[in-house]
Parts: sequence; C-alpha cells; structure tokens
Amino acid sequence: MADYEVLKQKIIASVEEFIAEGIELSDYLADHPEISGSEFESSKKIVELLRGHGFEAQYPLPGYPTAFRASADNKKRKYKVAILTEYDALPEIGHACGHCVSCAISVLAGLAASGIQDELDCTVEIVGTPVEETDGAKCKMVKDGIFDGYDMAMMIHLYDQNLLYCTLLALDCMMFTFHGKAAHGASAPWEGINALNAAQLFMHAVDCMRQHVTPDVRMHGVYRNGGAAANVVPEEAAVEIYTRALDRDYLNEVSGRVLKMAEGACLMTGATFEMKPTAMSYDNLKNNEFGLEMLGEVFDELGIEQNGDPDKIFGSSDEGNISFVCPTFHPTLQIADRGVAIHTRDFECSVRSEKAHEAIRQGAEVIALQIAKIFSDEDKVKKLKECF
Repeated sequence: MADYEVLKQKIIASVEEFIAEGIELSDYLADHPEISGSEFESSKKIVELLRGHGFEAQYPLPGYPTAFRASADNKKRKYKVAILTEYDALPEIGHACGHCVSCAISVLAGLAASGIQDELDCTVEIVGTPVEETDGAKCKMVKDGIFDGYDMAMMIHLYDQNLLYCTLLALDCMMFTFHGKAAHGASAPWEGINALNAAQLFMHAVDCMRQHVTPDVRMHGVYRNGGAAANVVPEEAAVEIYTRALDRDYLNEVSGRVLKMAEGACLMTGATFEMKPTAMSYDNLKNNEFGLEMLGEVFDELGIEQNGDPDKIFGSSDEGNISFVCPTFHPTLQIADRGVAIHTRDFECSVRSEKAHEAIRQGAEVIALQIAKIFSDEDKVKKLKECF
C-alpha cells in the first residue's frame, strides 16, 4: 500500500500550488451569485477551470443543465470517490450559504487528490451538484443512479464552528391546497364551503401535534393562499408545510399523520384537498463512525480544533440521500464568529474574508487527506465498508 505520509506531503504541496485559483474561484462566485437552477455561468466557470488542468468533464449531465462530472483521466481503478460541489446562491443575500467557499474547497481538493490516484488505486471525481437550496438535485441524482458505484462521497460546509459532521434532519416539503365553494359572504354564506376554514383547522391541528412527537421533529408552515376578497367565501386556500426528523422512517410516520390532519379538516368543513410535494424529500445524514474516526485524525494533523457541538441540529441537506448509497462525510469549517448564523447577510460578509480564504486551503487538505488516509490502506477501506 501507499505510504500515507508521502501522500500527505504531495497533497499539501499540490494545494499550495493551486490555492490562488481556488480563492479566485470563490471570490468570483461570491461576486456573481446565481440562484438554484440558474447556475449556468457558475458551473461553466468551474468546468473551464478543471478542463484547463486537463480534467475530462461531462457537462452538462443529461437532465441536469448545470450539473457536471469531472475526472483527471478515464482510467479504471479499484475504488472511486466523489467530491461533491455546490455552487447555487440564495435570493437577495447571495452566497450567505457559503457555497462559493465550499465549491472552491471541493475543486481544489479534486486537483490535489488527482495527483495520487494511481498510488491509491482510486479514481477521484468532482461532481457538480446544483439546486441544493430549493429542490435538492442530489435527491434526484441518487434516484437516477448517478452516485451508484462510489466508495465514498464528501464535501465541506462553512459555518461558525469546526465540526466533524453535521446533524442533518430528513425533510418533507408539502403543499396542501384546500378546495371549497364560493358564495357571497353576506347574502348567502351558507351556500359556500370555506376552504380557508379547512386550512386554519389543518394548521391548528399541526400545532396541536407538536407535543406528541419526539423533540427532534420540526414542523413549520405558512399560508400561501387565503382567498381573494373578504366578502366572498374562499373557494381555495393553501398551506405549505415542512416536516423534519432525525430518522427518515419516523419522518414518514409524522408526515403521514399530517396528511390525516388535512383529511380531518376537510371532514369538518366539507372541503376537499390535494397534496403535492414542493421539493424532493431529503434523508437524514447517515454517519460512518470509522470514517469519522479517520476524519478526526485528519483534523488533529492539520491543527483544526473541534469547537462546537456536532449533535446540535444543523438543518437539512440533500447530501443525506447520498449517505444511504455510500459512506458520506459533511464536516464544517468556521469562517465566521460564533453566533453568526448561515443564511444571513452577516454570514455572506464573511465569505470573502481571510478566514474564508484560509478555509479553502484547510478544507481542500481535509478532503484530500481523508481520501488518502482511507484508500492508502486496504484494512481501512474494509472497515469503512463494514461500518456502512
């Protein structure tokens, strides 16, 4: 097997060679944010950079106009790793998600790890995964088999803490549209069926359910439509509900109960309803304890202090779906002061900082070293798979 210490020095030297390009890419994305589904110039910029270093890129992937898959060559090797790359921004507040920095980390890690593929007998591919902030393209990519055959997947998120992993909740996004019958609110309201009443009863039922689910469950929603005029019985009303839980099976139960509540609201009012998902369903992140042990060693080697609580709920991500296909890792690096939340204007201000630029270097080293540490040792690969 390959000597890890030798590979480590190669990786660090390679990261140093390409760091300026990584920083330039991150700052470009920060200054030219593109929201989910519109990442045309962002994905083009990334692919052009990779092709400039001899990577072969499939772009776009069929059915995904802003996704790509790139590798340094087309050799067949024993193992295959995906470095996940996100680059969509948020409306109005740009890369307050930190995806510009995360993207640069993944690209730089791919450039560094591509130079040790033969020693590891492992192909490293950079996979562009757009639309994370809305419909979760990774969910559909998993269903389409794009991540079949990988032995590991990894990316890094930016945060106000350094964590080995994030606690990601499974997520369902549902739109409930209630249908009633319009009538004049003064002259003949008894002829109407009030869809808004059904929506209100439904929302109240969801609120009442909160004390009867486990503490990790989150249920939150908004009225999307409540009628058109105060003197007309609303014939249509809509509520969008998000449900989340630590475990996908339990979330299926919770979401099923929410569906029953909509049925009950209709029984009480005479309305009818339809439910449509507003986004793909996200799975929770399935941790791999052996892989996390190796990742902890990488953090220690690079002097990265774990300074937060990884079991505190982070949110939801479509990366969770990949974690049920292969061992998947989602550590975080700190680029903002503690207490500065992601998806805020304050966090967006941090993505061009010196701390963010240093995180690009650190993050690339973390990903590439995690790959080298595991795939340079057959016993470690076996343990990774057994733990999965």
